[in-house]
Formats: sequence, structure tokens, C-alpha cells
Amino acid sequence: MTISAMSLKIKGWRRVIKWTIWSILGALFLVFLIRVVTFENSYYAEKEGSERAVVDVVEEEEELIEVKPTEEEVKEYVVAPDRPRYLTIEKLGVLNARILPVGVNSGGELATPSNIFDVGWYEASGKPGNGGTMIIDGHNGGPTMHGVFKKLPDLVNGDVIVVERGDGLKYKYKVVENETISLADSDAYMSVAAESPEAGKESITLITCTGEWSQQQRTYLSRQFTRAVLAEG
Repeated sequence: MTISAMSLKIKGWRRVIKWTIWSILGALFLVFLIRVVTFENSYYAEKEGSERAVVDVVEEEEELIEVKPTEEEVKEYVVAPDRPRYLTIEKLGVLNARILPVGVNSGGELATPSNIFDVGWYEASGKPGNGGTMIIDGHNGGPTMHGVFKKLPDLVNGDVIVVERGDGLKYKYKVVENETISLADSDAYMSVAAESPEAGKESITLITCTGEWSQQQRTYLSRQFTRAVLAEG
């Protein structure tokens, strides 16, 4: 055998060895990916419907702020005279939570404030003292802390909700309904929430996420709707 023929043979074996190594590495990587996907699917299936821990992924991928506003920041918050400024629910320990105006997000859903201690007033809904129905939402919680409406399901009929306007006037509303609605039915229920539970009476509807956490949908599986009407006198 000539030297040139031997050289070609050696090069041929090197190609075979190199191809074999890359094939083995590729097969191992494929097995690894399959195991990861299988594990994730199994994990999500196992966690689906379980109660979400406080320390977990942020609700619906939002960038939330968990810093409670200082007394000075709360005092400095100013809105137009006829707009809602503060929300107080003594039973839940909510005292002068700032009410920020919100609209709808890109998905057509009611937006929420970025701070879990603030609440959002849907600008297209009613105003305090104007005879309509105010819609106010707030967070259940953030990455590590409970939000302003964590205990909203605890309210019962007769409990008092107070809204203070920009001009300092306060309006008291008494709870008449507190319903937990499934996520699948919550959109349809919004038309109910936008109306007064008692015909002809001014009202307020508070909304938050509640219930079990869905890892796959990245949200809670229920919504809490607390409805209250303006108290007499």
C-alpha cells in the first residue's frame, strides 16, 4: 500500500469517527430535550388547579411594584374634584388606597395599576355621586406580597366601602353581593357588574383575581365581583 493510499484511509476513518461522535451528541441532546418537555408537561399538569403560593411567578406576567406608598405620597395624590381619589374598606385593613384611572389593555381586558397597593378606576364607568356604577379593580397579590384586594372574598352583605372624591366628599356603599365567578364566565358577567344590583341606585363593583392558580394559563381561574350600593343618608 502506498503512503498516499494509507493517508486517504486514515482521513476516511477520521471522518467516520467525527460523524459518529456528532451523531451521539445530537442523539443525547434530543433525549435531553424530550425529557425536559415531558417533565414540564408533567409538572404543569400536576400543579394545574392548585392554590398558588405567594412567592411564585408574577400574576399574568405583569411587572408589579410591591412598595407601599408613603403617607406623604398618599396625601400628595390629587385628582379632579368629581373623580374618585381614595378607597377605604376598614374590615380588610384598606385605608385610603389611591384610586388610579385605568382603561383597557391591548387584549381588551380591564387594566390594573402597576402597584399592588393601588386600585384602578375604569374611566368609562360611573363617578361617585353621579348615580352610575363605578368599576374598580385591584391586585390579589404580587411576586412576594399580598395585594390590596387579597381578602376581598371575605366581605359580606352590609360591609361598608368608602370612596373619597377629589373634592373631599365621601360616599359610603354597602355590600349586597359578593360572587366568585369562573374565569370562563367572567367576561360575560362584566355586563352584570357594570349595572347596579338595585335598580335606580348608585353602586360600585370591586373586581380582583381569586381562586386556584393555573400554571398553564398563567392566571387565577376565578374572578371576585363585590357589588355594593350607595348607603342611605
